[in-house]
Amino acid sequence: MSDVKRRRRGTAIVETERGILVTAGRHGAFLLPGGEAEHAESRIEAAMRELREETGLRPYYTKYLFRYVGKVNKRYHYQDHHTVCLIKADGVPTPHHEIKYIAYYTPGSDIHIHPDTEEIIHKYYAYKKLGQT
Repeated sequence: MSDVKRRRRGTAIVETERGILVTAGRHGAFLLPGGEAEHAESRIEAAMRELREETGLRPYYTKYLFRYVGKVNKRYHYQDHHTVCLIKADGVPTPHHEIKYIAYYTPGSDIHIHPDTEEIIHKYYAYKKLGQT
């Protein structure tokens, strides 16, 4: 799969009393906030920057959790390599830029989340259950 672009992605888990914050554009499944790291930017920095840009939240605490390699997007030929961070932030999330919707995921909710997001959230819950967060 040498033609598949490897994307360095910072991914934020923001857990609130309402659930885990997820975002979506006009079409498609909900994702965890985050995005591709810019040149010379760490994936943790990318997660914080994207959280600010997408939701207006102001991160004040960040903890590295784990890495996750997503499935290959066969249509656009890329694969996300996530650095997943637990982020605490101030403010009220509101959709910005390409984000049109904000929701909160809880186990059993009927929110349509992307399969990679679902796996990351399940891995987060497993870490949390083991007391690693």
